[in-house]
Amino acid sequence: MASLRHSLNLKNGGVISLVGAGGKTSLMFRLARELSGQGASVLSTTTTKIYVPSRKQSSLVMISRSANTLITAARSILQRNPNISAGSRLIPFQNKLKGFPPAAIDAIWQSGIFRWIVVEADGAAGRPLKAPAFHEPVIPQSTKWVIGIVGLEAVGKPLTERWVFRPQQVSQITGLSEGSILTESAIVDLLIAENGILKGAPAGATRLAFLNQADSQDRLESGRKISQKLVRKEKSGFTRVLVGQTLYEPTVKEYYPKYL
Repeated sequence: MASLRHSLNLKNGGVISLVGAGGKTSLMFRLARELSGQGASVLSTTTTKIYVPSRKQSSLVMISRSANTLITAARSILQRNPNISAGSRLIPFQNKLKGFPPAAIDAIWQSGIFRWIVVEADGAAGRPLKAPAFHEPVIPQSTKWVIGIVGLEAVGKPLTERWVFRPQQVSQITGLSEGSILTESAIVDLLIAENGILKGAPAGATRLAFLNQADSQDRLESGRKISQKLVRKEKSGFTRVLVGQTLYEPTVKEYYPKYL
């Protein structure tokens, strides 16, 4: 199957922001490894918080309190390691990295030191589906691509806190009452709504969707249904929809439309 870069139609470098739920962190590190494996300099970071990356996820983790500190340190590090993960500080009792504000990400990008910056720009408390609160997601203005992520595990499950982060907001957006079964159509509504998963995406950013957890035939079929609804829907804003599984191979199983 095609690479993530090809499937997402990523070209020439830029800032990629990941929002939604159900696989942002694993997609970020997979994408960073692929892009750096092609010889490009890549920064993986966040505007919220992420768990401290494992050695398998990232070979080098930096703590830099400001954009300028990171830029200065990275100049020498990138000569021997093109793939860097970074946060502004360590939160030891949570084993998490606090990220950078959006303006800092913009400054790091403008420095020209990284060809790619992959940003986890949303939190979901481990749920496969979410709707953003008023302060979410936290997307840098320099973002060239925004990828909305959905965990297909949520399809067919009840709209409750066990499966959904911020179920009240999901109910308001989709019209489903809390406790109702989550359908493919409801997930489409959540992806395309102005106050849905991609809320606050910069006007010029390309919109993409990654339907994750397609590791069974039922979930793959759900991913196909959501993809077809999105690409057929007028003014959905999505350039491409991927169906895949960030924890297994192949990462991308299918994408729609096949040609751009």
